[in-house]
Amino acid sequence: MEVVVVPGEHTQPLVRVVETSTLGDRSYVAGDGTVSVVVDPQRDVDRILAAAGEVGPRVALVLETHLHNDYVSGGLELARLTGAEYGMSADEVVGFDHRPLRDEDVLTVSDRLRVRVVATPGHTFHHLSYVLEHDGHAAGVFTGGSLLYGTTGRTDLLGDEHREELARHQHASARRLTEELPDGAKVWPTHGFGSFCAAGAAGTQGDTVGDQRRDNPALTLAQREFVDHALSGLDVYPAYYAHMGAINAAGPPTLDLRPPHRASPEELTARLDAGEWVVDLRSRKAYMSTHLAGTVSLGLDGPMATWLGWLAERDAAVTLVGSSPAEVAEAQRELCRIGRDEFAAAAVGKPDELAADPTQLRSIPTATFADLVDRVHSRKPTGHPTLPHPDVVLDVRANTEWQAGHLEGATHLPLYALPERMNDVPAGTVWVHCASGYRAAAAASLLAAAGRQVVHVDSPFDTAEEAGATVVRPS
Repeated sequence: MEVVVVPGEHTQPLVRVVETSTLGDRSYVAGDGTVSVVVDPQRDVDRILAAAGEVGPRVALVLETHLHNDYVSGGLELARLTGAEYGMSADEVVGFDHRPLRDEDVLTVSDRLRVRVVATPGHTFHHLSYVLEHDGHAAGVFTGGSLLYGTTGRTDLLGDEHREELARHQHASARRLTEELPDGAKVWPTHGFGSFCAAGAAGTQGDTVGDQRRDNPALTLAQREFVDHALSGLDVYPAYYAHMGAINAAGPPTLDLRPPHRASPEELTARLDAGEWVVDLRSRKAYMSTHLAGTVSLGLDGPMATWLGWLAERDAAVTLVGSSPAEVAEAQRELCRIGRDEFAAAAVGKPDELAADPTQLRSIPTATFADLVDRVHSRKPTGHPTLPHPDVVLDVRANTEWQAGHLEGATHLPLYALPERMNDVPAGTVWVHCASGYRAAAAASLLAAAGRQVVHVDSPFDTAEEAGATVVRPS
């Protein structure tokens, strides 16, 4: 977490950034040292309370910029725990009491701290942004999924039929914000740090209105050009998004992070034999070295929750396997943010400790793009004399990544489609890669569980050409 002191002669509110990097989101706590306001809190509210303790221990106000589609909100729970007022758009239809907010409402947090409500439709129809005022000075604006760093929030989450209309709203909303605020005002977006809610690649810098006025396509392009630009960058988003809005509108249940039932090696075997999801939380390097046959590699060193939520059916029985209780607890915390609260079981230990029979232990060979080039050209790779020759090179990156450039002769199947399209992978030994190695590890584990011979290419895609591979790019 990062504390930001907003500079200025007349204003110095404290703003605490509470980052959830695995989902690409940020929550914010702003205070005057005594009281605070929270914007777009994640579900594990203990992090929010810790941040409030540093900038304003009494949480007076909790605000949502919109009903989120990518995570379960902690707003209602935080309001229950602190007695804070809970505010969101008056036009949202929800199953709980809240303060209905409208454009130009002004909310007093303390004698020095106020929030002005600005209607900014685009990411959703009822999206609001919140201008933070301290001593009458506009210090910055919490923009949710409206104005992001170098891009805007995607406009297709409510259905493709609305995406063009919402893109036009997004263009107008971004311009309204920058017209009403000074160049030095900070921009605090919720999405855009790896979130699939962004309409395109977002930056991590350029955090003032002036920066966005200079660089953001919503502010540098005319409306028609912006709409075409924004819609062209949209790719598939995670399947679990379909459930988040409904959970947030109904009011999320109280969170329970108690450890799941501890499974014995025999129970693990039974669950694997039944075809259930048994998820190995260790790093992909550790997984490739040794793992239980049938387990899926979704390590905590990457966006585990996003990919488990995307790949596994909502009602699927999931067992978490970690090398320590802390790993299982971390996975629970990650998964609660997308509404996965219940688990079939958990297991803790090394693979050889969790195997009911030593024959369950497996490994998967790991290679680089240089190794792949060597094997394609039938040259013996230095240090890897036993790597099999590739019959299939499988690229599991997203559609937009594939279109930007891919290996000549490769087969493309995005990771999210693999469980349902395993039979579409051509026969033979599969060398699987992605952009960095994380998705390829998950794909390799799924393929191995299906009985395929597989090699995990654990190497950055941008090193492929240096290694001698031919990359096909659009002309």
